[in-house]
Amino acid sequence: MGRGIRLCFIIATEKRFLLLPPYHYAMVTMHDDILMMGRSRGWLLEPEAKEICRRYGIPIGEWRLAKSKADAIRASKELSYPVAIKLVSPDVVHKSDVGGVKLDIEDDDGAGLAFEELDNVCKTRGYRFEGVLIERMAQRGIETIVGAKRDIQFGPVMMFGLGGIFVEVFKDVSFRVSPISDEDAKEMITELKAYPILKGIRGRPPSDIDSIAGLLVKVSKIMNELELVNEIDLNPVIVYERGFAIVDARIILRQ
Repeated sequence: MGRGIRLCFIIATEKRFLLLPPYHYAMVTMHDDILMMGRSRGWLLEPEAKEICRRYGIPIGEWRLAKSKADAIRASKELSYPVAIKLVSPDVVHKSDVGGVKLDIEDDDGAGLAFEELDNVCKTRGYRFEGVLIERMAQRGIETIVGAKRDIQFGPVMMFGLGGIFVEVFKDVSFRVSPISDEDAKEMITELKAYPILKGIRGRPPSDIDSIAGLLVKVSKIMNELELVNEIDLNPVIVYERGFAIVDARIILRQ
């Protein structure tokens, strides 16, 4: 039997080359307009990360990118108050660490002030300012975390947990090697010690387990198809009786 020939494509990054099979090359090509924008900095801005999610069928809700005070007020009106206004800068990965998140903005004056304050954060610290991301405030629900990371030994690994004290103190999280099926995703959810909270206790309605399982599967698909993606962090993902809201999205790229 003759020796088969395996076709591959090489994609250059800043420090090395990635050897990809044709299928993965096609996926990178489909999304390279976004991935290449973040390659030099090593990560995607929140609007870019949310656009990747949207392209994979992940519901992310409406948002606007505003680059002026007037645009910020106009966008806030369009989305309807209250809104959250967040800094967009290629020099800031963790927005909350620099005061880059303004919550519960109730009116035009608040939207204008929030824009000015975030612009000033960049001016005083020497950060580049690319505007603000505006989205309607998410309703209260159960905070969860959906994450994925490319492990040296196992490849893409999925993570799920409840937010706040459950992750920080009790380390109540579950893991699976990607790709995962819908059944794998549901097992990740139900094996948490805090699963009864999602299931519904003390009169609380049950959370939408099926929608979270679907989210986990789609994030797994991103990790397996986009070899340039090294890490995904959706935190928090607020789960409701029907559906969920992704409040923040971060994607780190391979270097």
